[in-house]
Amino acid sequence: MAQAELRKGQAQRPLSPHLQIYRWTWTMAMSVLHRVTGAALYLGTAILAYWLVAMASGPEAYASAQWLIGSWFGILVLFGYTWALMHHMLGGLRHFIWDFGRGFGDEQRFLLAKATLAGSAALTILIWVVALVAR
Repeated sequence: MAQAELRKGQAQRPLSPHLQIYRWTWTMAMSVLHRVTGAALYLGTAILAYWLVAMASGPEAYASAQWLIGSWFGILVLFGYTWALMHHMLGGLRHFIWDFGRGFGDEQRFLLAKATLAGSAALTILIWVVALVAR
């Protein structure tokens, strides 16, 4: 009987808080985005490897890879890969700052999150402008 009552008591306990209970914050969004960009970098690196293998495989393979990557969709994917790389890098720098015990205040966390987002957008645009001008 005691075990049955214990089971009833356990079933009535509150569950652990979940995403619906927490208020969405900038640092939470940046954490999720950091994980998403890390996963996206796998796909982008596979595309880069495909391009390098095609380059080593000869002119015909390189031409088909270049056609795919040079299409509007390929350029869009490369732009997204560049942004994911910059965002993931700046997110890593944000965590590096935290490793030194800095930037944990409310305003500092918010500023670092916004700087990560703005910095990744600015660096991506800068890289693409430089690449297109140097072309």
